[in-house]
Amino acid sequence: MNFSKLSDSISGEVIVPGDQQYEEARAIYNGMIDKRPAAIVKCQNTDDVVAAVNFGRENRIETAIRGGGHNGAGLALVDGGLVIDLAEMNEIKVDAAAKTARVQGGCLLKDVDAATHEHGLALPSGIIGTTGIGGLTLGGGMGYLSRKGGLTIDNLLECEVVLASGEVVTANEHSHPDLFWALRGGGGNFGVVTSFKFHLLDVKNVYAGPMFWPLEKARAAMQFYDELTKDAPNDLYGFFAFLRVPPAPPFPEHLWNQKVCGVVWNYTGPMDEVERVFKPIREFGPPVLDFVSEIPMPALNSMFDALYPPGMQWYWRAHYLDELTDGAIDVNIKYGEKIPNFHTTTHLYPIDGAVHEVGSNETAWAIRDARWAQVIVGVDPDAANAGTVTDWCKNFHTALTPHARGGAYVNFMMEEGQEKIKAAYGDNYAKLAAIKAEYDADNFFHVNQNIKPQLESSGV
Repeated sequence: MNFSKLSDSISGEVIVPGDQQYEEARAIYNGMIDKRPAAIVKCQNTDDVVAAVNFGRENRIETAIRGGGHNGAGLALVDGGLVIDLAEMNEIKVDAAAKTARVQGGCLLKDVDAATHEHGLALPSGIIGTTGIGGLTLGGGMGYLSRKGGLTIDNLLECEVVLASGEVVTANEHSHPDLFWALRGGGGNFGVVTSFKFHLLDVKNVYAGPMFWPLEKARAAMQFYDELTKDAPNDLYGFFAFLRVPPAPPFPEHLWNQKVCGVVWNYTGPMDEVERVFKPIREFGPPVLDFVSEIPMPALNSMFDALYPPGMQWYWRAHYLDELTDGAIDVNIKYGEKIPNFHTTTHLYPIDGAVHEVGSNETAWAIRDARWAQVIVGVDPDAANAGTVTDWCKNFHTALTPHARGGAYVNFMMEEGQEKIKAAYGDNYAKLAAIKAEYDADNFFHVNQNIKPQLESSGV
């Protein structure tokens, strides 16, 4: 296909196979994904996105949307189709007085962190700075500030959206409210979000970092963590992990490559309360490593970026858990003992606290009453080990299934089929399918965790 007409109509660049920058342009975070688009449109502004959407629709070209390129299943790319790349749309405007930020769709979390931190503000988001704000937000957005401030979508005020028709609309509580509801957790199914407006929290420095215990204390540590966080104030957050200690500074050499369990803590309350809050935590164990201290919020949000550079082999699976039952703990310990390398891990992310203050039908993100979203990630820099980390991940996920509640966080899913997508949205799926029919009846935006358009018999 000749893309010269599209190239002539936009401010950005259209990259095709054979161009010098093509290989770099098609590379995404997960090195296990090897897709070759027919063209990649490096959009500079909303008009470029409109032109690219119109071109894809009019020429019936399968089209994918790329923000940060972090999607584990590689849904930022499409073989033989068109990629609308937002990476160069990365402007951020912070209104410190109003505690809001307007963020373009190609921004990364580390960009948002840097811009907001200057004003003593922060957005509840993820835990890896190189994650794209677009994909993270549209899927829901969990991270260190979730217990304090809710999901990223709970702080979303407005979106500028390019629809499948090429029309540009503003979606908020008053304009296209059904679309705004769907965008808060429904993924990239409803259009290309070219900018987001967020509410920000008063957070500058935090008391945070990792704390590890030896693997033989894993059962007691998980039970202690469960009980401690059940009644903890929303200012205290911690995700539980099984891992191997990375064999590099600042970790002490005697711990390198040891299998451990631990919690990455984040406390946002008064600093004069730190010793009281962490006294029982430090007395448990005691920990073999304690790197918890006062640090800037962006330092916490980028703490693991160096451990996970782009291009590694990734395979993800996920569950929602209501409780850390004895059976769930048994499975975690069994596979924690089998972790194949220091990149591979599993995390239990709390989704309680402020997340539970929003009803399950108030946004598309439906599983509000679970306590944890668990992600299982097999990661290795060497393609030769892709099978090893994938098998570990799949087997772990299968073993944990009887102890989970069903469904999984969409941002942690691979391409797992329509029934898994429906389970992720639970009772909200029918309403999402009806809104999809209203805004994208031909399913133009389907290179995603796809919600198929379908009218509800009772209407929306």
